[in-house]
Amino acid sequence: MNAFYPRIRHRGLRPGYVKLWSGETPRFPPRELLARDIIRFAFYMPHDHPEIASGVSHAVQSYLNAVEQGPGTINHAYINDDEGDSLTEERWSYLHRLLKPERPFRFIDELSEPTIYSMEKRGYATQLIFDGGFGSANGYQLWYQARIPRRTPAPNLVSTLTATLPTEYLQVHGPTKVRELALEMASQLRFTTGHVGLALHLYWPLRSTDNALRAELLRYPGIDLRPAWLHAHRMGTRVDGIHWLNFLAQPVLGELGGAEGLRARLQSPGSIVHALDEARAVVALGEEPEAGDLSAGQNLPAYQELARVLEPWLEPLNLSNTYSLDEPPTYSSIRFTQDEAKRWWRRFLD
Repeated sequence: MNAFYPRIRHRGLRPGYVKLWSGETPRFPPRELLARDIIRFAFYMPHDHPEIASGVSHAVQSYLNAVEQGPGTINHAYINDDEGDSLTEERWSYLHRLLKPERPFRFIDELSEPTIYSMEKRGYATQLIFDGGFGSANGYQLWYQARIPRRTPAPNLVSTLTATLPTEYLQVHGPTKVRELALEMASQLRFTTGHVGLALHLYWPLRSTDNALRAELLRYPGIDLRPAWLHAHRMGTRVDGIHWLNFLAQPVLGELGGAEGLRARLQSPGSIVHALDEARAVVALGEEPEAGDLSAGQNLPAYQELARVLEPWLEPLNLSNTYSLDEPPTYSSIRFTQDEAKRWWRRFLD
């Protein structure tokens, strides 16, 4: 492995930390891990759970087989809106039932009014989060969220499956194993787009004073910051940026002329287009993910080339929602200024 992976482990007080019990501020308040570098997998599926259950179940099992269930990886799960608990045999039995395609209803309008209200309020039909337990920041997580099934689906709403690995996993096992896991997870998923690559995992929103970290994040174009915008469920058929591995299916792949048409547009050494089947392909930008470093002139030309090809289908920047009430306003959980947000979003295009 030749690529450089910046180690980002940002510690501090989580926003809103208050000493509640004695009324006294502790002399040395606890400093928690607020953000870390990871490898992120993401797949967007414009289908309801019964239509994708088999593929999702296969992807979940593939991930768990690769990381192995245990105290240092995955040993805990949140189910829908519960408070989470250890992965006991009884809890596993319930999880397996939720991952099956069968449901006591097909569309939300078949449910009672109180149940409809509850589902609408939480914003999803089924949610499963596997992680390392309360307060864990070990870099392992799998998150599945099935969209609310409607007779007329809401535009752009998708079911999502994301997973993360600590970058140490990549360094120990190598990029080939990570790539093989990605292909295995994707093999039965009915995705429209997806990706695997370096990313930042935020456990808590950044503070307005975390300027040094924000500057560091802008320095590395290959580290994905999109999760900080929290709009994955509205992805539709859009492409969520450029990454090490880029999964494309219909309609985007068809509009590009299929795998052959896409292959003809990419000239950068190391850019490989692999057809998964007639309707799906993955574009690999090199043998391993790269962070780049703008301060050293490493602007990732292969990523820039693919960005220009995919520009008509890229997810637009949504600046309508601000995280805080600061003046001037800041955007996303990273609390970028508007100029910083635009600069990062178009880093491979300008």
